[in-house]
Amino acid sequence: MRIASVEDDTSQAEQICQLLDEAGFECSSFATGSAFLRALRDQAFDLVVMDWQLPDVSGYELVSWVRQHSGRLPPILFLTSRIEESDIVAGLSVGADDYLAKPIRPGEFVARVRALLRRAYPKTLHEDDLIRQGAYIVDARRRVIALDGQNVDLSPREFDLALFLFRNIGRLLARDVIEQAVWGRAMDAASRTLDTHMSRLRIKLALRPENGVRLASVYSHGYRFEATAAHE
Repeated sequence: MRIASVEDDTSQAEQICQLLDEAGFECSSFATGSAFLRALRDQAFDLVVMDWQLPDVSGYELVSWVRQHSGRLPPILFLTSRIEESDIVAGLSVGADDYLAKPIRPGEFVARVRALLRRAYPKTLHEDDLIRQGAYIVDARRRVIALDGQNVDLSPREFDLALFLFRNIGRLLARDVIEQAVWGRAMDAASRTLDTHMSRLRIKLALRPENGVRLASVYSHGYRFEATAAHE
């Protein structure tokens, strides 16, 4: 799973990513709030580890922005030296899911991260890690999709959308449900973002009946992604 660390102290940022990498997660580190926000334009993260004091914007403001634009997910863990009760209350009230004081205690830090992920994605860490359908193998943990044994090059957002489709195969999916799950918000009715991403997936993943799936647009509602005859 992909975790963003927003931390301006170089040594602490390295420690955070090292601990997460050793625990089996993929960590991306950002030294400023603006760098993190730029990354959110085309990347999706499963959890955010947030420092409070940053050189350009406060972690408090960043958490508020993420919650306003992305909804309940991703879970956010404040990791900060600000440990007054008023700070903890403010951090949790603005939208953080947990609060951990520095200095980092490695065992507790990793345990808190795992606990937040289990609560936020109860299926992702268990039976849905590997999905097989027709000619496809979807590896949620490694964030890889293989078609006939060959990994397909997808952007982070394309992978998130494809994973959502494969996890909901056979269901009629409303546009706003897909947008909320993948982008964290329902988009304007005139937006073509979802349709553009669906078109790219259809081409990149060769979403055709001969490969074991069918992607169909349902007028005025959304999409249906369904299984077809077994891939030979």
